[in-house]
Amino acid sequence: MEKIYENMSEAAPKARREYRDRVDLLRLRLSLLSGKDKLLMTMYLENANSFRQMARLAGVNESSIGRRIHRVTKRLIDGEYITCLRNRNRFTKTEMAIAKDHFLRGLSMKKIAGKRHWSYYRVRKTLIKIKWLVTTMNSD
Repeated sequence: MEKIYENMSEAAPKARREYRDRVDLLRLRLSLLSGKDKLLMTMYLENANSFRQMARLAGVNESSIGRRIHRVTKRLIDGEYITCLRNRNRFTKTEMAIAKDHFLRGLSMKKIAGKRHWSYYRVRKTLIKIKWLVTTMNSD
């Protein structure tokens, strides 16, 4: 039994460090967000509001707030849009806008097509190109 607790004591500081690093990364990337997502993440990270408090303010269910924060957190930590920003010379302005809509805002191809007044097929081809470039850049 003592060995289990010894291993836990070694793992706990490492886990805390990783957690702090992720929170710092989220705080740095918070400026990329806009609208409701930025407001929710600011309330959660900076003001330390609970899901219950945010749900009361927004007038929605607590689990809805939790799911939304989880999705936004995942998109910020994945860093696919950050890769696009670092290599923006390989993309047109429209491709960067589509990458932001898809990777950062989490919009579907159908919503992007409606927003950009493009066909679904054209948005799909553009996203395939962007994703291919992101994977090749990440593997380098």
